[in-house]
Amino acid sequence: MDTYKNGINIPYAPTDAADLYPETDGKPMAASDLHLEILIWLLQTLKAHFAHRHEVYVSGDILTYYTQGNPRAVVAPDVLVAFGIGQKKRQTYKVWEEGKVPDFVMEFSSKTTYQNDLTDKMALYAALGIPNYFLYDAEALYLPSPLMGFQLVKGIYVPVPPSDDGGIHSDVLGLDFHIRERRLAVYDPLNEQWLQTPAEQHAARAEDAETRAEDAETRAEDAETRAEDAETRAAQETIARQKAEEELERLQEQLAHLQARTYSEP
Repeated sequence: MDTYKNGINIPYAPTDAADLYPETDGKPMAASDLHLEILIWLLQTLKAHFAHRHEVYVSGDILTYYTQGNPRAVVAPDVLVAFGIGQKKRQTYKVWEEGKVPDFVMEFSSKTTYQNDLTDKMALYAALGIPNYFLYDAEALYLPSPLMGFQLVKGIYVPVPPSDDGGIHSDVLGLDFHIRERRLAVYDPLNEQWLQTPAEQHAARAEDAETRAEDAETRAEDAETRAEDAETRAAQETIARQKAEEELERLQEQLAHLQARTYSEP
């Protein structure tokens, strides 16, 4: 099993100059429109999943300062999740203010970043003690596998092996990451469902409501058809009963006529 060792030395130079930590690095949020689309989808999906857990913070491309007094000690994970710090809005993530590093980070690797993602950035995240480090290659061109997950074990990142269905489990998030139809997907094994953005949830509910309405309409049409069939059968039974009564009446008249003739003969 491959491992990645922690060999980075992080400097520390305390200062009270709060303006040393800018809120942006001037770099684009994603390498391409495809990256941006999937990144926004993932952030919205994770935020929706953890919305009811107010201690869980989900963010993306936020400048994360990890050494007080050193503004160059900064990284901006594409996705980060931190437990126990709350969902308040942040301009930056300062480790010494939050009291902890993120619990989960994910990078969207590209042609210009994948080598750094597998070396220096991995070493940095291991040195910081981030429990889960995941990588995603939207183009499936650069990483050894389009989706990779690592778990920190005694300061070393150990690859998380895919499950039988191809998913890679994050023990921190309790979620499984997959590639479905060449896109990133996230599965919740506890609730046995694929995660969706709020917009996707709304569309799914609307589709379900439409389906239920169509089913109700179909049932109503079936009930109307059954009622019409019952009415038709009732009418046929009425006609048949009338004919039977008329036939009975005719037979009774013939019998009476025969009996009258019999009694009148000498």
